[in-house]
Amino acid sequence: MKNFVVKGTFKAGHDWEKFTKNVESQNEKNAREKVYSIFGSKHGIKRSLINIDVVNEA
Repeated sequence: MKNFVVKGTFKAGHDWEKFTKNVESQNEKNAREKVYSIFGSKHGIKRSLINIDVVNEA
């Protein structure tokens, strides 16, 4: 498993907030999916309200 740093923004109320998440995943695509899953389950945010800008291998 590789470590990835995922950066982007999400809709919080009326504003867009920046985020940086460190996730462990097999590849970049799965790292994106994991971030969508985390925000959806912990914060109740839909995928359409999450913008992922950059995914870099750490």
